[in-house]
Amino acid sequence: MMTSFFDQFASPSFLGVPLIAIAIALPWVLFPTPSSRWLNNRLITLQTWFINRFTNQLLLPLNMGGHKWALLFASLMVFLITINILGLLPYTFTPTTQLSLNMGLAVPLWLATVIIGMRNQPTVALGHLLPEGTPVPLIPVLIIIETISLFIRPLALGVRLTANLTAGHLLIQLIATAVFVLLPMMPTVAILTAAVLFLLTLLEVAVAMIQAYVFVLLLSLYLQENV
Repeated sequence: MMTSFFDQFASPSFLGVPLIAIAIALPWVLFPTPSSRWLNNRLITLQTWFINRFTNQLLLPLNMGGHKWALLFASLMVFLITINILGLLPYTFTPTTQLSLNMGLAVPLWLATVIIGMRNQPTVALGHLLPEGTPVPLIPVLIIIETISLFIRPLALGVRLTANLTAGHLLIQLIATAVFVLLPMMPTVAILTAAVLFLLTLLEVAVAMIQAYVFVLLLSLYLQENV
C-alpha cells in the first residue's frame, strides 16, 4: 500500500537504474511513421492535419524569421501531449510532473529566444525593459521589475506545467481512493463518486493537451518579442 499520495511522482527505477529515460523515449516509438505510398491511412492523415493546423495557428503572428522554429515547436507540442496523456494510464509515470524536466525544457528554449533578440535587434530587446513614456523617477524601479519578470518567465513555464499535472493526478487519486473506501459502506455514493471520477479523468485529458499547447504558445510569444 502506498505510504503517501506523492509516491506516484517518484521517478521509478529497476535494479537501481532510473527508468525516466525510457518514459521519455517511449512516446516517440508510438508515433506512426509516414509511408511512401500516395494514400496514407487515417491515423497518419489525422496526425498530419493536426500538426499542420497547430503549426499554422502558432506561427501566424510571427514573421518569416520565426518560422524556422516550426519543426521544434511542433515536435515539442506532440511530445508533451503524448507524455501527458500516457501519464494518465494506470501504472504509468508522467515525466512532466518533475520540475527538473520541465525546467530543462523551458530554460534553454527561453534563453535561445533572448539570445536571438539580443543578437538580431538589441535595441528593441532592451527596449522591452522600459515602457515608452515612463516618468524619469520610475525608470530605475521599472527596469528592475521588468528584468525580474524576464528571468521569471522560464520558472513560470516549468512550474505551471508541473503544478497543473501534479494537481490533476493528486485529485484523481484522492477521488479514486474515496470510491474504494465508500463502496462497501455506501454503494450509491460510491457510484456517484465514480461518475465524478470519470468526468474528472476526461477533464484531465483536456488539461494535459491544453497545458502542452500553453507551454509551446508562451514560447512562441517570447520568440515573437525577439524576432
